[in-house]
Amino acid sequence: MTLGLINANPVVHAKKERIARVDDLPHADDAVDPLEIYDFVRDIRDPEHPYSLEQLSVLSEESITVDEKLGRILITFTPTIQHCTMATVIGLCLREKLKNCFPLHFKVDIKVSPGSHADEESVNKQLNDKERVAAAMENPNLRQLVDECLYSSEL
Repeated sequence: MTLGLINANPVVHAKKERIARVDDLPHADDAVDPLEIYDFVRDIRDPEHPYSLEQLSVLSEESITVDEKLGRILITFTPTIQHCTMATVIGLCLREKLKNCFPLHFKVDIKVSPGSHADEESVNKQLNDKERVAAAMENPNLRQLVDECLYSSEL
């Protein structure tokens, strides 16, 4: 955890109710559903606060788009403040949670929402560079922080 909070008083929203889904029929075409992706990642804990990305409105149902024809999944997230130092950690958490979840022909892009971060271009470049992501996940301290966000039962 960070000693000095960058955003000491974030706005916290209520969690949305989960939608019961009927999955009696197998997906013949293995379609990727944005709502399923959202349900899978919405409970990731923020690295700086004991709230989920959903509760802090860092992530929403509308922030996930799927283009089946191009085989692309785009996840955009909105840090709580423009100078959020944890933006890359949030992106790493999303990428780590989603790895190995999609058919091989899909490319997952993770980006900060346009205009939501002071260093948007740099953050987006880091989050979508395989070598940088792999190097970051080899750092034991960063790995521990990501694991705490993904597997925290404090929510």
